[in-house]
Parts: sequence; C-alpha cells; structure tokens
Amino acid sequence: MRILISSAAGARLVRRIRSYKHSSLDTTLSSCPVFSVAFSSQLFQLDIMAASCMTKAFLGSSLAKAVPTQGKGNKQVTRASIEFYGPDRAKFLGPFSEGVTPDYLSGEFAGDYGWDTAGLSADPQTFSRYREIEVIHARWAMLGALGCITPELLAGNGVSFQEPVWFKAGAQIFDKDGLNYLGNSSLVHAQSIIATLAVQVILMGAAESYRANGEAPGVEGLDSLYPGGPFDPLNLADDPDSFAELRVKEIKNGRLAMFSMFGFFVQAIVTGKGPIENLQDHLSDPAAINAFNFATKFTPSG
Repeated sequence: MRILISSAAGARLVRRIRSYKHSSLDTTLSSCPVFSVAFSSQLFQLDIMAASCMTKAFLGSSLAKAVPTQGKGNKQVTRASIEFYGPDRAKFLGPFSEGVTPDYLSGEFAGDYGWDTAGLSADPQTFSRYREIEVIHARWAMLGALGCITPELLAGNGVSFQEPVWFKAGAQIFDKDGLNYLGNSSLVHAQSIIATLAVQVILMGAAESYRANGEAPGVEGLDSLYPGGPFDPLNLADDPDSFAELRVKEIKNGRLAMFSMFGFFVQAIVTGKGPIENLQDHLSDPAAINAFNFATKFTPSG
C-alpha cells in the first residue's frame, strides 16, 4: 500500500505511524518526497530526505506550469522562476506589499519588485520599452563603472597611464602625442576627435541596429535583449533555471552600477578627483571628508 502525503501533513503522519509501530503491516509511505517512511513486520524506519524535502516544500506540489521566458519560448517552472517571477516573488515592501503592488506589475520581467509609484509602467508596451532601455543602460553602466575604477587601481599599483582619472583621460586626445590606450601607441592611438567620433557613430550605430532588429549578417532570429546563440559562448542560458536567475542578477547589478556612475559624476564635479582617490581620502579621515561636509561647503574644483 502506498500513500502520498503533503508536507503540511507530514507531522500528523509521523504521529499516526508511531501508533502503528507494533503492527505487522508491511507498508511504505512516501511523500513527494517530503518523508519516506517504511516499516515491515514490527520494523519501523524513518528516512528524511533533506534536500528533496526542502526543494519540494519550497516549490509546491505542481511543477507542470509553464511561464514565458522572453526569447526562449515556454520553460518549465523552476526555483528561480518562483523566487524571482510571478505573483509570489519577493516585493519591495516584503510582507507588507499586499495591496500596494499595482496589478500591472505581474512579475513577468526580471527585477520586478512591484514598485512603480509614478505609474510609468502602466501601459504594457511602454513597460516593455522601458525595460529594454533599462537593461541596455545597466549593461553600459556596469562597463563604465569598471572602466572608471580600473585605471586608477592599476596606476596605484605601478602601471603607467597618461591619465588614470576617468573624466580627464579623454582630454589626452588633444595632446600633441594623442591618446594611447594603456599608454601604448601600438594598441590604440587616437589623435583626431572627429575621426574617433565618426568611427564610434558607425560602429555603435551598426551594432545597435543589429541588436534592435535581432539579426546581423550570418545571424538571424535572435532576441533583441537576450540574443544568446553566438553571444552566449559559455552556454549560460541553456539551463532555464540558471538563465532566469542570471537575468535577475544582471538587472540588480546594473541598477547598482547606474547609481555608482551617478555618484562618480557628482564626485568629479564636487571634488575634481577620481572615485578611488575619493575613497582613499574618505578612509583617511571619515569625520572630516564625507558627503555631508562637501554638500555644506561645496565649491566646484577641477
């Protein structure tokens, strides 16, 4: 005889089994798979399969649903899908989000925590467009933040740069020797701002056009936001659970990077220094060198 039980009835089942432990009944009871209890001819055995129990109890009893995954078709519901997507996802007010989250924020997109006080995403098409813009800006911000701090870090560790501070580096193109990438003219040497601008417009314009259309020479049918294929050489998006979670991590880190870039801009205007030098100054005297003191005694410097 085989009986399937839910996790909620697990404790009651164990108590009932104890009352029958002297029975000669040969029974195997298994949950799905919360508990696997077997006893035969006065033999009582209780096995708790911890990993399966935790996973199943978290996911619920049915995994047969399907959720849309943009650019990937329908995928079976996974742990990441339930944790980060749909009506049961985490929201910005935690347990106090009931009745506060607008209905149109259904958890379809990665990083949707139900916060839209201005109603900017009420229209589905507008919401989809804003999400695309946010993800693209987030990716550029992550690259930009890395590019702002890396030269300063390298310069502080003995690597030679013409100018390691990010907002001053571009001006080197007007020097008589021009701008050399990593201080090496054989890598990238730029001396004409017009030529540099023209190359950027052509290359970036073509890349953005291919991305928006979802196709390029020899590559067709790609999603405009998560293209995959040749743009995923490590096959990180092959597993739907990993792909769903990676999209959430991308947008969360991207949002943090956008705030970081905004902070770098403000620091540059207020202190005239790069982010690493500002951090070192603050750590040397936190009480005297901080945002509050600069805000109350602000004089632009350069």
